[in-house]
Amino acid sequence: MTLEISSTLLARLLNEAANAPEQEVCGLLFGTAERLDAVRPCRNVAAEPDRAFEIDPAALIAAHRATRDGGPAIIGCYHSHPNGAATPSARDAAAAAPDGALWIIIADPQVACYRAVCDGAYVGRFDPVPYRIETA
Repeated sequence: MTLEISSTLLARLLNEAANAPEQEVCGLLFGTAERLDAVRPCRNVAAEPDRAFEIDPAALIAAHRATRDGGPAIIGCYHSHPNGAATPSARDAAAAAPDGALWIIIADPQVACYRAVCDGAYVGRFDPVPYRIETA
């Protein structure tokens, strides 16, 4: 299944990562299995934000509450690899539950999408998700 991403959202992700070249940026993804509708940047509270990401728990809890109250559905997360490739790392695999969530990884100028699964093609946890860019 191909994920649709607007050129505007893609540019927003790339800009966020470019504006923080020394640390991993991170945030939440909202939409459906077929379409990314919105992204929400979150504070990276990892102990080593230059090498890892951890979404601010308060932001995550607030987003889940909003979803339960009829707000947009959380479909996954995104983060950047400022000094690496747009492929999942062993650290990403250790943090990911095999729940089918979408993971977008940004390594300027590349953006790649993955789904967290059991026995994935990448580090045993992720399968690639093709995406199509929609222009406005």
